[in-house]
Amino acid sequence: MDTDLVVRAQRGDEQAFTRLLAPIYDRLHQLAYRILRDRSLAEEAVQHAALRMWQGLPKLRDPDRFEAWSYRLVVNACHSEARRRKRRSHEVQVPITHELAVRDEFGRVHDRDQLERGFARLSMDQRAVVVLHHYFDMAVDDVAEVLGIRPGTARSRLHRAITQMRKALDDETVEPLQRPQEASR
Repeated sequence: MDTDLVVRAQRGDEQAFTRLLAPIYDRLHQLAYRILRDRSLAEEAVQHAALRMWQGLPKLRDPDRFEAWSYRLVVNACHSEARRRKRRSHEVQVPITHELAVRDEFGRVHDRDQLERGFARLSMDQRAVVVLHHYFDMAVDDVAEVLGIRPGTARSRLHRAITQMRKALDDETVEPLQRPQEASR
């Protein structure tokens, strides 16, 4: 991270802020999407986080921590979007896939759907730890630092999340769908 850009952005340089945000924007969006599982909510969360970054940047004490700080703001924005969504609707959206071309695809779709259902059961705090650790390949201590929690808390959340997902997968009794010609054999 270019510390000079952070310092310039802290002083109100909008171009410096844009240059800071540009290379990490896709990662921030991926983080939000993996937590929220909804592209439009993820986009809203990143936009809210970017606004908070701009507003809070002058108070950032360590310019070298800009990227980690931005992850934390995105996770917080995801929490806000999830709460806002919960107030609006109690429906769960499951993405529908049209990739059912060959038999192997049925198993993959079934597995992905099981993982989605298991992931949906996690709390936002657990999702954030899982995404940062497994998708962003961060060490648990780094995850803790990004989220502003103790390393032991991050380890605990990760353990509980994995345990809960395993339980969800074990509890799953739905068999994979059969193609019509296979069902009639």
